[in-house]
Amino acid sequence: METAVFAHDDPAFEDALDIRTRVFVDEQDVPMDREVDGKDPDATHFLVSDPAPVAVARTREYEDGLKVERVAVLADARGEGYGHAVMDAVESYASEAGYDRLVLDAQVPVVGFYEARGYEIQDDEPFEDAGIPHRRMAKPV
Repeated sequence: METAVFAHDDPAFEDALDIRTRVFVDEQDVPMDREVDGKDPDATHFLVSDPAPVAVARTREYEDGLKVERVAVLADARGEGYGHAVMDAVESYASEAGYDRLVLDAQVPVVGFYEARGYEIQDDEPFEDAGIPHRRMAKPV
């Protein structure tokens, strides 16, 4: 298993966007213009391959920490530890870069995954994003 950390202009971004499109647009019916939101050039991207690309995430500076976004694992690779691998890379990056807090908006069905990693719910009620219920979560780095 290999993890790459890169900027938007890296050729690996095409693989990352392919995974995001397959998971969010094709599986979850998120409109493409919501998925490609114009924030990728300001983000740091993460790609896990084994040996083909299987999982992604991106991070951006946020008001009180680093925001984790677009965490996705291909459907046929779920349950194999790739979500943990990409989050391990994100958390290591955040620590090495000097951030002290990670924030993310988790889809409700995967809140337990993030809770097991030490994230805590920050809001009182779920909210919708692209028609999908989410919870704001955070974790100190």
